[in-house]
Amino acid sequence: SLILGTSITISSNHWIMAWAGLEINTLAILPLIAQSHHPRAIEAATKYFLTQAAASTLMLFSSMTNAWYTGQWDIAQLTHPTSCLILTSAIAMKLGLVPFHFWFPEVLQGSPLTTGLLLSTIMKFPPMTLFYMTSHSLNPTLLTCMAVSSAALGGWMGLNQTQIRKILAFSSITHLGWMTIIIAYNPKLTLLNFYLYILMTAATFLTLNTIKATKLSTLMTTWTKAPSLNAMLLLTLLSLAGLPPLTGFIPKWLIIQELTKQNMAPMATMISLLSLLGLFFYLRLAYCATITLPPHTTNHMKQWHINKPTNTSIAILTTVSTLLLPI
Repeated sequence: SLILGTSITISSNHWIMAWAGLEINTLAILPLIAQSHHPRAIEAATKYFLTQAAASTLMLFSSMTNAWYTGQWDIAQLTHPTSCLILTSAIAMKLGLVPFHFWFPEVLQGSPLTTGLLLSTIMKFPPMTLFYMTSHSLNPTLLTCMAVSSAALGGWMGLNQTQIRKILAFSSITHLGWMTIIIAYNPKLTLLNFYLYILMTAATFLTLNTIKATKLSTLMTTWTKAPSLNAMLLLTLLSLAGLPPLTGFIPKWLIIQELTKQNMAPMATMISLLSLLGLFFYLRLAYCATITLPPHTTNHMKQWHINKPTNTSIAILTTVSTLLLPI
């Protein structure tokens, strides 16, 4: 159902079809979030359902307003300014952009790591395509404001988190800020940023799923489980932060270049400086995972080495998410 809903939304030209695909998507992910029957998982599923239902309704409302004024149901021809504004807020709710970002860390914290991966990658794909298709008619000032505040809040709120899933949620909000700032000027860069973000996040989530780590304190003792994987996690996290020789630097570089061409150098400077906040918590994750040894004064359990060889998909994803730019 997830794949079906996503493909319906991606391939649709009519607003009603896009809405139907989004609804199928929402209903399909709910059992995956709530599958552990833990109260927090149920709470996460409820929160997710409410926000996504509201966002889908807003999207339907914006397209109906547009059809009412222009008689046009085509996605690419969204011209009425009011419906453009409503659509922007609907998609921001779908994606978890600031000011509609509150649900995302909570939902990610309540769901298992694999579902968290689905939520932060595949579930963002349909709204992204709608964003891409309507990007020429949206209001660039509003998008820029939302983007910069997303980068800022994603960085600031991630600073004092100890739960890894929440940190990854805030990192996702920051990356969405980078995608949104450029969509009115060069939508293809948004898609490039999105694809590379999917690669790096998938590598991180799958690695964490292998070593079964969900908070910083458990991350410190996991280096004995899969030492080489843990060492590569350092590079993947730095790549997510966007440090130069790694893959994550490609979209940042191109976006800054494009913003400077559009005479938006101050905005480029601001969003670059705000990504330093993100770099801090990625560094802390990497520090806990690979650089610290736990204190030896207390007796703590050493974890057993994982016997199975590293999953091929993790190996490929990690390699790609660190070495694309050097290659």
